[in-house]
Amino acid sequence: MPDIQALGKMKCVPCRGGEPTLTDLQIKGLYPQVPGWEIVERKNIKRLERVFRFKNFKEALEFTNKIGDIAEQEGHHPVIGTEWGRVKVSWWTHKIKGLHQNDFIMAAKTNDLYTAE
Repeated sequence: MPDIQALGKMKCVPCRGGEPTLTDLQIKGLYPQVPGWEIVERKNIKRLERVFRFKNFKEALEFTNKIGDIAEQEGHHPVIGTEWGRVKVSWWTHKIKGLHQNDFIMAAKTNDLYTAE
């Protein structure tokens, strides 16, 4: 497993589908490296979710746009809900209907964006 500092510096690998989702053991190994995130299950699909708080809508929107920029760079895209003072982000790999290492990489990168604010 990558160490906590390396995870945010890693690049996503293309996921073409047909790959297995992470096992519970693999998730357990990666999960401590993305503080603040929750593992939730919606429609039988495990996802990483986190709510980020801001002073106003403008700051929330700026953060949303930064996430969009890294998502485009990495070719891996979340579901983002932006509203006054908060941004909810959900990462999972749509093609495999579950969690992949890419989701943890992107959660770490999202945390890095937030702490840089």
